[in-house]
This record gives sequence, structure tokens and C-alpha cells, in this order.
Amino acid sequence: MKLALTSPIGGYYTRGQAFGREGDFVTSPEISQMFTIGLGKASVFVELGPGKGTLMSDILRISRRFPDFAKSLSHVHLVETSPKLREVQAQKLGCSTTGLQFQQPTITATSQIYSVPVTWHHSIDEISLLEGKSESVYNAEMPLVMAHEFFDALPIYRFAKTARGWQEILVDIDESPEAPAPFRFVKSRQETTNTAALMKKHDVYDEGELVEISPESGAVMGSIAKLVDRGRGVGLVIDYGQDWSKGDTFRGIRKHKFANPLEAPGTMDLTADVDFSFLRRSADGLGKLYAKCFGPVEQGKFLHAMGIQYRLQQLVQSASDAKIRQDLIEAYKRLVGTHSMGSIYKVMSVVSRDYPPNLSPPVAFESAHERQEGTTKYTPAGPPTS
Repeated sequence: MKLALTSPIGGYYTRGQAFGREGDFVTSPEISQMFTIGLGKASVFVELGPGKGTLMSDILRISRRFPDFAKSLSHVHLVETSPKLREVQAQKLGCSTTGLQFQQPTITATSQIYSVPVTWHHSIDEISLLEGKSESVYNAEMPLVMAHEFFDALPIYRFAKTARGWQEILVDIDESPEAPAPFRFVKSRQETTNTAALMKKHDVYDEGELVEISPESGAVMGSIAKLVDRGRGVGLVIDYGQDWSKGDTFRGIRKHKFANPLEAPGTMDLTADVDFSFLRRSADGLGKLYAKCFGPVEQGKFLHAMGIQYRLQQLVQSASDAKIRQDLIEAYKRLVGTHSMGSIYKVMSVVSRDYPPNLSPPVAFESAHERQEGTTKYTPAGPPTS
């Protein structure tokens, strides 16, 4: 999955043609600027998987309406491995691309539109908020970390519960003439390293059930939590998934339709539902308490709490063309609809571990009380019953 998406030779994201209506899928920020309202304020912006740069561009544009805050913004950090997408993001943010070597792990340019330095990284662990600053100045910084439709594209391991116990689902070459794809899924014949490392404690499943686990998602979430905690900032994770492990969700997406993920690796997006309970446990640091999490809540509820309905009214009233007004309304329905992105996508907030227990939860998360480790567990077919 990781090779098919990010390999420098033929990787799907390295081609830079994935996003937008002409690509294979559309993300929420691509649908409407209304998605961006109310995403918060920070002295340092960090975004993982920025896509075409639309979300960060909208955030920076809105930030200019608050001059004091705009002056306090010291840096933008983007975590992106694709050289082609880095170039697209640089153009979107108004950075000069002359002389930039986008294939280098870390590069920096200055946005001519927003007058802020922008640094690209291959990993969130490369970001150092202490760089060039004294401890006292660092304490005044607050990072806002965004991960929008990022975790769904991180690689997963798949396992099946059989009469022989847990067997890892692997990918093999399929040479049969009637094969619909050049590859096929097969079960391991013996215990694999991943099975031994990840499945020893998963004894609540019945024969025939499947589990998907993404250790890389756990590692990245732990890094997000530690970054948020060090700067006493806040993080937002927005993705499609549930607060439990759903089971068999691995699929390909091409031209806005589901496709066989083994049919033509490198030519389609590969995704799997996000298990928010696993992200929350990872932020907890397996008892080390890197950071606290609130949620997840449905995207529609989150955007309404942020005031998307009022922004829609403003945009509709200022639009002189009936077609534009109708497009705005349709975009709003798609973002918040209960049968669309509004319920499919979830939002989870991450705050520092010293977030006062007597302080109200972040806006939009009042009804989603802080979840404690152990309140959910992997379940293959539905939400937890306890």
C-alpha cells in the first residue's frame, strides 16, 4: 500500500494528479471555502498531507482578517513526500519555486502572498519548534496541527481469524488466465512477524472475522500528540472512519468510484477507514499520556458548531448569480449532510496533557466527553457494546 501510493517510481501521489474534480477524489476543502471557517488560531501551522494546498491557503487567507494574529504567525510546516504535490502546494501558497529542490527531505520558501516562511518535511518528527528560539520564546508559541484525510492513506496490516488462529493477509502474484487483477490476496501459511507482534491480545473475535491495523498511524498520532503537548497547542484529525475497527475496509478509488485495489497499483488511491479509538490510544502513549483527545464527532456537527450555516448565508447573500448560490447550497449539503460527508467524516481534537480538567471541552466537542483508554476495543462488525 505504501509503495503503491508513495514510491518515487510510479507511486500514485508522486504523480500529483489525485485531487480535484479532474482527479480521482475530492476533499472537503476542495468543495468549498466554507469548510475552513473556525479552524482556530495558532502561532505555528502544521499540516500533514496538504493535498493541493487549498486548506492551508484558506486558513492563511482568513488569518489576514485578524492583523494581530497574522503578525504572530511565525511559520507554516507541511508534511508531504511527493515532489510534484510540494510544487503544487508552493504555487498555491504563493512561494517562488525557482531553485527549489522539491525532492529534498526538507526545503523552505517564503510565501509572497502571506509573508510567512513555509517548510516542507517528509515526516512530522523533523519539525522542531525550538529551532533558533530560546526556551522562553518557545513557550509563547502554540502549534495548530491539521491532519485532514491523512490517516486513511497510511498503510495497514490485515489479519483473518481462522481455525488455525490469526493469519496475515498478504499480496501474491496471480498468474491464472482468468484473474481480474495481476495480484491476489492470500493468507499466510504460518505465523508472521506482524501476527506475533500485533495480534496476541486480540482474542475477542470469531472465526471468519477480519481486522485492519495501522502501526504507522499510531506512530504518527503519537508524534502529533507530543508536538501539541510541547507547544500547548491543539490538533485536529478529520477523516472518514469510526470510533472502532470496522474490519474489511481496504479499497481503491479511481475517478470518484471504488475500484479493485490490486488491479493497477500506482494508478488509483488506496484507503482504509480510520479507527479513531486506536488514534486516541496512540495519543495517550499507551499510558504515558502524551496528550488528551476529545471526540470524534461527526463533521456536520463540528462545522455547524463552527458556524458554517452563517458563512453560507453571507456567501449566498453576496452572490449575484443564481448558479453560484445553488452551487454554494449544494456544497453545504455535501459537507454537512447526514447521508454524505457530514456523517461519514469524523473530527477529533487533540490538546496538551495539562488541559485543565475543570475547563469545558473545545467548541463542538461538548457532547463528546473525553474518552479514556480502555473504553473501546477492536470490534469487527459494529460499535463497542461497553
